[in-house]
Amino acid sequence: MRQFDQQRPHPARMYDYMLGGKDNFAVDRLALDQLAELVPEAVPLARANRAFLQRAVRYVAAAGVRQFLDLGSGLPTQGSAHEVAPEARVVYVDHDPVVAAHSRALLESSGRAVFVEADLLDTDEVLARAGALLDLAEPVGVLLVSILHFIPDTAGAQNAVAALRERVAPGSHLVISHATTMARMEDGDRARVPSRGSSAAGADRPPSEIRAFFGDFPLEPPGLVQATDWRPDRPKLVGDWSLPSSLMAGVGRKPG
Repeated sequence: MRQFDQQRPHPARMYDYMLGGKDNFAVDRLALDQLAELVPEAVPLARANRAFLQRAVRYVAAAGVRQFLDLGSGLPTQGSAHEVAPEARVVYVDHDPVVAAHSRALLESSGRAVFVEADLLDTDEVLARAGALLDLAEPVGVLLVSILHFIPDTAGAQNAVAALRERVAPGSHLVISHATTMARMEDGDRARVPSRGSSAAGADRPPSEIRAFFGDFPLEPPGLVQATDWRPDRPKLVGDWSLPSSLMAGVGRKPG
């Protein structure tokens, strides 16, 4: 088993700390505290992103889907898919070896969730290995939450997502959140949405390009909106702090 490096911060463990988790080291907490001083919206955005994932998983599970494929998952902690939908089967996929080592340890006692170390752009390998747990002839919830903006090759990302759309069964759902370049940014500010595990540089995209990832999948209401506005658990209250308008989210469903 790979040894965990406690001397260098890692984005996935920092993300766990942002969410209030315990699967991180002192060096991760120190690095995140320093980041939060420079980018105060980093932690609220990470939590808004996780809250969207949780609402989307609940929504897809309520539609009858009982299996999920979480791509670019980071660490499966703090309200990840298998915790939100405990009756579902879940395959987490990430190509980071540190994430892989942590995740396998975290999921060791779970009978319905596994981790696969693979590149989400390699659709054939991902689906072949995910098929060991998931029945791909049945609907699946595909999660691409806060990961596509870390793939600067737009054509490569689009091709990979198109291959996933083509090969999943009718009734499958595609869940995406993505950093955006919106014209109506508040005060002209832009914020990088914290990754769930990746440390690679990427590219924010305009809403039209984010919508293109869904292809011909109709979007479930309310469509492609700011992550905090996607089926919120409660209405916004007067005095609620507004997050930067830099994270879009949506859920599409494969017809048929």
